[in-house]
Amino acid sequence: MIHDAQLDYYGKRLATCSSDRTIRIFDVDADGNQRLVDVLKGHEGPVWQVSWGHPKFGTILASCSYDGRVIIWKESEGSWNKIKEHAFHTASVNSVSWAPHELGPILACASSDGRVSVLSFKDDGSWDTVSFDAHAIGCNAVTWSSAVTPGALVAAATTTSDASFIKRLATAGCDNLVKLWKFNDVSKAWELEETLDGHQDWVRDVAFAPSIGLPKTYLASCSQDKSVLIWTQETPGTGWQKVSLRAERFPDVVWRVSWSLSGNVLAVSSGDNKITLWKESLKGEWECISEMEEKHM
Repeated sequence: MIHDAQLDYYGKRLATCSSDRTIRIFDVDADGNQRLVDVLKGHEGPVWQVSWGHPKFGTILASCSYDGRVIIWKESEGSWNKIKEHAFHTASVNSVSWAPHELGPILACASSDGRVSVLSFKDDGSWDTVSFDAHAIGCNAVTWSSAVTPGALVAAATTTSDASFIKRLATAGCDNLVKLWKFNDVSKAWELEETLDGHQDWVRDVAFAPSIGLPKTYLASCSQDKSVLIWTQETPGTGWQKVSLRAERFPDVVWRVSWSLSGNVLAVSSGDNKITLWKESLKGEWECISEMEEKHM
């Protein structure tokens, strides 16, 4: 069973991971045809998720597995090699996510042991690890917000300093909660910023919408309770408001949520093998604009 499939930054490489403990790398041509070019072996359990790093750091890919490990792979001269094996966690690692490239090569990892670890590549070639307790009975997903404070894109574009950059994460837990975390540059620790309570069962995935320069922040979460919630914050520092995608629940567990690059379309993947696309209307209501059966894709 394939658990995840991710295209790289340019859309020319596809990485998939599956229950057979492997990661497969495909070249994708202009017509969408795929050609298998490599099979990466290193995990000792099902591989749940893969995440491509930004190309400014080379061709790098992170993977996480039921075996409790995270592996960072790098391609050099046509050959893939492990450059980091992260064996910090004591249970399945369920999610990996690279930070916005402005922050540097930083990887967040979420585990069933309830902890999130954040790996940062240092100039001397070593990796620094900072971790924190996120969800006591297990963490299912982790995602980064934009590195730029909402509404501050213009200001950020006029400076080369990273002083205006922020490190913020959202996590999804088995405690039915979504939590927001912010890195404190003084204490060098991750601090809980907000707890969003709206689901009635495990939160399976969470995703920040890409920033498009507006003050408003969008965050989507989906759950074992067959619901998808859209959380919005009008301006930084104000409260979060939630709205359900539809009055009736989805027919099955909702596994994944993913935003378009422009941040205005949300893709929802559920256990009934359907992917639905949602967009906010001018009235502020979320409407389903497309529905696809996965077996036809």
